[in-house]
Amino acid sequence: MRSSFAMAALACAVMLPLSGTATAATASPIDDAKLIANPLYEAGPLPATSCAEKPIKRNDKALARAYINGVVACLDRTWGRHLKAAGLPFRKITVKHVAKIPKKYCGYDIGDSNSQSYYCPKTGTLVFQLGADWLDDAGDLWLFNMTAAMYGIHVQNLVGIEKAYLKLTYANKSEMYEQDRRVNLQSDCLGGAFVRSVWPMKGRSAEDWQVVLGYTQTGGDEPGEPRWLGKGSTRVAWTKNGYAEGDPAACNTWAAEPADVA
Repeated sequence: MRSSFAMAALACAVMLPLSGTATAATASPIDDAKLIANPLYEAGPLPATSCAEKPIKRNDKALARAYINGVVACLDRTWGRHLKAAGLPFRKITVKHVAKIPKKYCGYDIGDSNSQSYYCPKTGTLVFQLGADWLDDAGDLWLFNMTAAMYGIHVQNLVGIEKAYLKLTYANKSEMYEQDRRVNLQSDCLGGAFVRSVWPMKGRSAEDWQVVLGYTQTGGDEPGEPRWLGKGSTRVAWTKNGYAEGDPAACNTWAAEPADVA
């Protein structure tokens, strides 16, 4: 049984609940066309648009929720335009804000972090629980990029990547975790591609983006823990891939060498 994903960012966790089961051995590398040759990679760069950030203040939950909703509206607009133009399926994501995410939400084991977010592929819903971890310094660009990466899971769900991933079989835990890293690193990359599509952003500088990459560097798999996220340096590399190209074609983690998804 696959485990839920946990993307660490400083002292908080972003839960990426793409989980499934596998029962038999499969060949490696990945050879599923829905993963390595998905039409998403042929659709071209994301359209250049703008995304005005809503006001946000430290420890202000109401403003943080409105901020996230504003980012999601930009994501819906950009990804909707992009996927529809390529003849790919699209539907807007549903966003919910709760004081505490219920245990077993969408069938997953919910973590104990005071700040976390889960995407439920069954309903296309992204739920946020905003606590002290994320609100203490809410004004940096990390919250923007995190929301974009979470939306990347929705994109994977729309174009069939998530479904194909869940059907993958694996020979052992090592192979299972490699598959988990491939899907998770792809969402990092898709988030970076979106940021590039709306860059430059009013009031933001290259230094702000470097801060995001610094947080990403510290948010890799911890020593001794299951390796389903990728090393901090690997997460940074894929995020930078997406940002450099602004194109989902740069996010084909499924065709990458194992060393590139370590």
